[in-house]
Amino acid sequence: MAQDFERTLNRNISNTTSAATSLRTAADSDDAIIGIRCCNTGTGTVNVSVYVTNSSTDYFIQKDAPVISGGALELIDGGSKVVLQSGDSVHAYTDTASSLDIVLSVVDSIST
Repeated sequence: MAQDFERTLNRNISNTTSAATSLRTAADSDDAIIGIRCCNTGTGTVNVSVYVTNSSTDYFIQKDAPVISGGALELIDGGSKVVLQSGDSVHAYTDTASSLDIVLSVVDSIST
């Protein structure tokens, strides 16, 4: 069976923890995150947090990681993966409004 590679593009990540930007929700299948690239589009250093929510509990992949102006941060690399089970969702927020873009890459439906 062929793999279904997908990506989401997220511009200007929220700077509010209570209204974090939703990056992806695994629905009706398990997914594997194979890449999370955070790019600072602002003029100063931005701190980014990315987490998985499962049953109303947040589990951080990265918390308050600094990304310098014009720089990028790859949160999953070297062949690593993060598995999302059906119903899990991935969210992100920063400490500076409209200063960070995120590209999330996944393999959809790793288990059906």
